[in-house]
Amino acid sequence: MKKLSNYIKKIGLKIIKYVYSNRLFLSYTILAILGTMVVRHFTIGNFWNYKPLIADIGLILLIGSFGYLVKPKNQFAYFFFWLIFFSLIEIINSVYYMFYASFASLAELSTVSQLETVTDSVYTQLRVIDFLYVLEPIIFYYIHNSLKSSTYYDLVGKVERKMPMFISTLVVSLAFIGFTFLTASNSDYSRLSKQWNRVYIVERFGIIIYQTNDAIQTIIPKLSSLFGYEDAYNLVNDYFTDEDLLRYDNPNKYTGILEGYNIIYIHMESMQNFLMSLSFNGEEVTPNLNKLSKEGMFFSNFYPQVSVGTSSDAEYITLTGLLPSSNGSVFVSYADNTFRALPAILKERGYYTFSMHGNYQAMWNRNNVHPRLGYTDMYYRDSFTFNDNSKDPNNLDWVGLGINDKLFFSQAVEKLANIEDSYSNYFGTLITLSNHSPFAPNPSFTLNINDYFIDEYGKETSTCYLCERDVGKYIVSAHYADEALGEFVDLIKNSDKFNNTLFVFYGDHDAKLSYKDMNYLYNYDPVTGELKDEMDPTYITYDSYDHQLNKKTPLIFWTKNAKLKKLLKGENANIMGMYDLAPTLFNMLNIKDEHYLGHDIFNIKDDNIVIFPNGNFLTKEIYYNNSTGEYKELRGNIDNEYLNSCLEKSERALEVGNAIITYDLFNEKKRND
Repeated sequence: MKKLSNYIKKIGLKIIKYVYSNRLFLSYTILAILGTMVVRHFTIGNFWNYKPLIADIGLILLIGSFGYLVKPKNQFAYFFFWLIFFSLIEIINSVYYMFYASFASLAELSTVSQLETVTDSVYTQLRVIDFLYVLEPIIFYYIHNSLKSSTYYDLVGKVERKMPMFISTLVVSLAFIGFTFLTASNSDYSRLSKQWNRVYIVERFGIIIYQTNDAIQTIIPKLSSLFGYEDAYNLVNDYFTDEDLLRYDNPNKYTGILEGYNIIYIHMESMQNFLMSLSFNGEEVTPNLNKLSKEGMFFSNFYPQVSVGTSSDAEYITLTGLLPSSNGSVFVSYADNTFRALPAILKERGYYTFSMHGNYQAMWNRNNVHPRLGYTDMYYRDSFTFNDNSKDPNNLDWVGLGINDKLFFSQAVEKLANIEDSYSNYFGTLITLSNHSPFAPNPSFTLNINDYFIDEYGKETSTCYLCERDVGKYIVSAHYADEALGEFVDLIKNSDKFNNTLFVFYGDHDAKLSYKDMNYLYNYDPVTGELKDEMDPTYITYDSYDHQLNKKTPLIFWTKNAKLKKLLKGENANIMGMYDLAPTLFNMLNIKDEHYLGHDIFNIKDDNIVIFPNGNFLTKEIYYNNSTGEYKELRGNIDNEYLNSCLEKSERALEVGNAIITYDLFNEKKRND
């Protein structure tokens, strides 16, 4: 017993000695680990999950071990650098997650310039917690100063054994890292290598391995794209010659109905379907959109498939029928690529092509990418007349980021009339702006979203429980955008032009509203001031799957042409993704171009699969969450054969889409060289 007691005492003394002579290293380690735990907690909410914790500890110790090879007096600078680095990773990912419910990528650093015109959106997403990460290096600095004023550095200089400490710490770190990778499944490795589902990678491997892997995945393709070109080309070629996929490209009753007609895309900023069923105090939120959906053909299950490029991704997908990049924005990271896009193909057939927007041409690098997509001319901010003093509170010309949609549309119609007078056929895109986040209140907004009720004393009272929430601000902003849309349609209807034009109205992406905000919209009780209980008969079930399914946006084909009107009417409720729009229009134009991942919706009908950039997918049967490997059945029971088939289709399409972008596979010159 005495021997055991002495042994324990001996170990205790060694631990005390280790702690006493390694206070700087331990401070670095503890602060770094806490930072990674906090960022996980405030993003995906798994503070104590041991798998990412072990992975992060392993990397933190691995980096820290090399500090022992540095002279004691210089160790502070080494550890301080890494704590600042970790803090930056945590801050960037914390803010980024609030925007995209995902984690940042090195490839997206090139999109930082896009923040120039959306700084308000960034500021509104900042929270107190985003500044707490700065405390890591600050606390470490004060610890260093305290140690500096003591005999710590002199003591360490005398007793520290560099190589043994380096080796022992390195071995421990490798044990942690080894455990992480030895316990990973094949599915884990697949997701890590493909980097599609960033949330899952952080949940499984931690934030540091995620960021390290992201850097590798971002840099390697750019350094070795020439070496992998042949494999990528064969992968894509095999896909586009697959008979199983080509069977959806047969002629149908809509084939060729748009031959000789003009097409105008109306790119509706952040417009979602759920708005179309909302009313406040007897007033519809989107009366004009609702009316359009009844006058034209309404695709009621149209899902955006955007990634970090948001609006620019929507343009890329709807014009090419492809999926966006898993790393960065196509418009920024791959601006020099060759694109097989609708405007370019129509331009080859004699169409005049153009784009219009009330923002700067440089936003999302459109000034460089739009010509490569096939647009001949661009009518942007400088092409419109308006008061551009955003600081003037009485300036009604300005809403959000620039010229208000009403003024934009009124001047756009004049330009469209001139275009029709000058060209026999044209294709164009009008990009709206007023409904862009952060959905700040504006004097032009008129929708009253107050809730009126009888209180406990029998007195009529009101509250605006939505006014201070993002969802309420969004609803009011969207109502204004809908008003502008109505004025535009009235101008088109009252014009003697545009009789041979199809207008394609589509929402570019969801408004990035949180699950909490949406649940608040559906289940807040203004009388009690609390969320309704699930036992309340008026309670609306709204789970995480409902939140994803609620992100669908409107797609409407509308025309003044009497002949087309007879064909393009009613609701098409088939599941449809953005990448199905271009193939559908190609068929209607009788243009054969099979280089897209989507399908003609009139052919594929209810046998469609909508694949999202994070690996999730949707069919008429299920919504599959790639992060968890779980799914929600939407109709009947499904079997493993069906699920595995969908998983295979999803993975294959994502690989093909990324290969096309990464290796610029539509560039014939590169192929010939």
